[in-house]
Amino acid sequence: MRNVTVALAQIAPVLNDVEHNLDTMSRMIEEVCLQRQVDLIVFPELATTGYECGVRFADLAERIEDLSVSTLSKRASEYGVHIAFGLAEKQKVESVVYSAAVLIDPEGEVVGDYQKVHLKGEQRLTFRPGFKYKVAQTSLGAIGLMVGWDLAFPEVARSLALEGAELLCLCGSWEQPYQAEWRHYVHTRAMENAVFVAACNRVGEEPTYTFFGQSTLVGPRGMSQVRLEEPEPAMAVATIDLEEVRRQQEETQIIQARQPRSYRAVVKMY
Repeated sequence: MRNVTVALAQIAPVLNDVEHNLDTMSRMIEEVCLQRQVDLIVFPELATTGYECGVRFADLAERIEDLSVSTLSKRASEYGVHIAFGLAEKQKVESVVYSAAVLIDPEGEVVGDYQKVHLKGEQRLTFRPGFKYKVAQTSLGAIGLMVGWDLAFPEVARSLALEGAELLCLCGSWEQPYQAEWRHYVHTRAMENAVFVAACNRVGEEPTYTFFGQSTLVGPRGMSQVRLEEPEPAMAVATIDLEEVRRQQEETQIIQARQPRSYRAVVKMY
């Protein structure tokens, strides 16, 4: 058995207030880690800034070495836990901003840094899309990162699974009225790849969106391990066995039985 205890930290970020949101995240990390042994905590998309920041993202975006990552790296090393969370990230060029997700290990080191590929609606006016899917090799196992609308595209989860990911961490900001899509996509991505999906969706209201939460952890057979029902800040915790991924993939041959030569239309530009 390879047991991993995962916590989904369903929060309501305050718009444009990075320090307040980091304080909220730090308190949730402390609370859950003092109550029980946790290996991984997953937060939503743009957890440090909120979603509808518009032109403010240019000022709120951070580099990996800046406040958000340094603060949560300290929490990770203090409590010996992996932390995945979404933020607005800038790299070498100040004007280029990404909706990103970062994975920090218990030593406080960044082991995963992913830039969201699939941008929805007005995000296309603010962020640049990423283009690489990355799998982090951690002491827990192989972990892939996804952000928001990536969930709607089966190619994302499949690409990560083909690279060996056993657990997909989705940092989400899914809004009403798309609750049904959220539920079906999370379960399908887990089952069609025979992997675990830890999907943390935010709650709260912003000027034009209401976010519904329903954070959930789904296993490789498409069964929920835990799920938050109410649209309010909360924490859900479940322990999973990553050995189930190997067993389910071997039983179904869902990865091994693929026929890539027949999939040319999948990568055709329309």
